[in-house]
Amino acid sequence: MTGATPTPFPAGAAHGDAAPDDPTGDLAVELRIALLRTARRLRSQKSVDDLTDAQFSVLAHLHVHGPRTPGELAEAEHVRPPSMTRTVAALEGAGWVQRTGHPDDGRQVLVLLTAAGAAAVEETRARRSAWLRERLARLDDDERATLAAAARLLRAVVQE
Repeated sequence: MTGATPTPFPAGAAHGDAAPDDPTGDLAVELRIALLRTARRLRSQKSVDDLTDAQFSVLAHLHVHGPRTPGELAEAEHVRPPSMTRTVAALEGAGWVQRTGHPDDGRQVLVLLTAAGAAAVEETRARRSAWLRERLARLDDDERATLAAAARLLRAVVQE
């Protein structure tokens, strides 16, 4: 990658939504495409092939935040409760999570990550990090510094 010069495409060319004479529109199109392709490649680096992105997202949420009710998971994942019920059932059937009674509310259940679920999350994260590290190692110091600055800016953009 060192020495490669990105070739920006003309405003709106083939990617459709940048207005002519709008430099932020061109940048938005380029970033959108680059980020989507990067995210797609990262998502493909997982430890379990039959684990869907939505299922992995639930496992990762439980890994970070601990046991949650199906309703809390649905809210966090921006899905309807019946969808989360199906996701939890599939994860439980595969041995990635287990359900247990809620200690404070007998009408509720908590979804807990099993050791196998935690291992799947950790291995997937390790694979994704390794994939990205290997590609970043191909860049020179200036290119990596540029990406570090871009990462800070992107975090600021999405936190607004």
